[in-house]
Amino acid sequence: MSELSLQQAQAAVAAALAKSKELGVLMNIAVVDAGANLKAFARMDGAWLGSIDISIRKARTARFFDMPTGAIGSLSQPGGSLFGIEHSNGGLITFPGGVPIKDAQGSVIGAIGVSGSTVENDHAVATAGAAALGSH
Repeated sequence: MSELSLQQAQAAVAAALAKSKELGVLMNIAVVDAGANLKAFARMDGAWLGSIDISIRKARTARFFDMPTGAIGSLSQPGGSLFGIEHSNGGLITFPGGVPIKDAQGSVIGAIGVSGSTVENDHAVATAGAAALGSH
């Protein structure tokens, strides 16, 4: 498995920032490495303060389970197989906006989490950041 470099993490943030500007939204963008440690972060001027923690937790959640946070959310609804999971690991975020980042071989090397708008916009911006590194 390759390691997520600082250059790659910053490229993901840059692509996410570009998508945020295209959508006209103010975002907090966090990238974590394979160990779920913060590798790069950006807070756009005027982005919600409360979304700083959410973006980091979305990135960590996506890495912990190697799936988009929205997918975890669909499994964690009442009656779902993962109901209550958001209370584990010091608090997870189980709505869209976090996606894994994979290397060329398909191994997860990190994740990106975005918060600051609707969950649809958060997911679109996170996906754009991951796509800058070839993930989708």
